[in-house]
Amino acid sequence: MTPANPVAEPANQIVDQPPNQALNPGFVFEMLNAHQRTAALKTAIELDLFRAVGEGPGDTASIARRCSASERGIRILCDFLVISGVLEKSDGRYKHTPSSAAFLDPRSPACLASMAQFLGNRANMEPFEQFTEVVRAGRTTLKGNGSVEPENPIWVQFAETMAPMVGPLAPPLGKLVLEGHNGPMRVLDIAAGHGLFGIEIARQNPQAQVTGLDWMPVLRVALKNAERAGVKDRYATLPGSAFEVDFGGPYDVVLLTNFLHHFDKAACVGLLKKVRAALKPGGRAATLEFVPNEDRVSPPMAASFAMIMLAGTVAGDAYTFNDLRAMHEEAGFGAVAAHPIPMSAHTIVIGSA
Repeated sequence: MTPANPVAEPANQIVDQPPNQALNPGFVFEMLNAHQRTAALKTAIELDLFRAVGEGPGDTASIARRCSASERGIRILCDFLVISGVLEKSDGRYKHTPSSAAFLDPRSPACLASMAQFLGNRANMEPFEQFTEVVRAGRTTLKGNGSVEPENPIWVQFAETMAPMVGPLAPPLGKLVLEGHNGPMRVLDIAAGHGLFGIEIARQNPQAQVTGLDWMPVLRVALKNAERAGVKDRYATLPGSAFEVDFGGPYDVVLLTNFLHHFDKAACVGLLKKVRAALKPGGRAATLEFVPNEDRVSPPMAASFAMIMLAGTVAGDAYTFNDLRAMHEEAGFGAVAAHPIPMSAHTIVIGSA
């Protein structure tokens, strides 16, 4: 009998396996070596390999010259990327798949390669090297409040590099929040980061005045984005912690994008109460989150986000819609509704004051 090949099938093909087939332990091998995929993609981005592949001709020697790397290293790296489904190989030459052409070639307007800088940041990777202790303790091993420690420099990098991922979410959020409203309105964007969500509302409504709240080094990135978008004259800044600074107001809309998941439910409710107090009667809070189903294991991307929160925060989580609705209602919001964004792991949760 031929021994089972532990790498014969991807892990996702052994689930619901027909009962007469031999068990395949490949998922164990793949999970224990998953770090190789991260390293390969991050290295390819750092070497600008995807630009070299896109510009052709795609042979190992020309890619190696463009990337200032060894031919052996490039051949093995490119072959691994083919095995991983990132690139294609034909007659000894490498070329893009439709997905890598769209999302990894820097010449593409949809390129996501800059995300590797933030997601591969040592500060984000460190807790996973001590993950056994994280699980034992039920919280991050990072000092203080973990990733949300005041003025953590990683959030400047987030603002500078993660826009390609979140940018496509801004138009649907703006459209949902505005509902065709074109009159004067005040918007507070809490944990504004890159500022793209508030900026998009200002773009869709020429009479909207937006205030971005975040640490000042982060807000400088938002101001640059507001200037590029032509709305800097309607974009104000409010530096500081959302839990400490006076919001001012009253506002027509308050945005809480990718923020609540960093904290426990009590902290989220306290912040939502503060948000509600800053809203005009009938004003609305718009929360953007990774929202898993009630089983907490689907859909995969939204549900697995809880792992990032376990590793990087003291008490954060990926909250279900029922969790978020309960928080909003405890804070005094009504008509709380979920609006999943198509082709995205994100959901917009709207609550009315």
